[in-house]
Amino acid sequence: MITAIVLVNAEKQALGDLGERLAAVDGVSEVYSVTGEIDLIAMVRARGHEELADIVTKKIAQVPGVARTHTHVAFRMYSRHDLESVFAIGGDAST
Repeated sequence: MITAIVLVNAEKQALGDLGERLAAVDGVSEVYSVTGEIDLIAMVRARGHEELADIVTKKIAQVPGVARTHTHVAFRMYSRHDLESVFAIGGDAST
């Protein structure tokens, strides 16, 4: 599974509902409205690079109101939850 972070710049008139429309795109797992130079961040999950390319170029970029996308492909995922479960495997070290 490939995870990509797609940074989205929106046209001003689309800001109100673009996040919901992007979240409805197949392959998009979640969309965040953020501060800064980027308007929205879409998390995309795909089985392969071809599928990822289709999701970004044929689906996300074609949603009315999307002015520009910038895609980052993730290599590894780290999460606090995963780290806590690894340390919990051995049980309580103090006993």
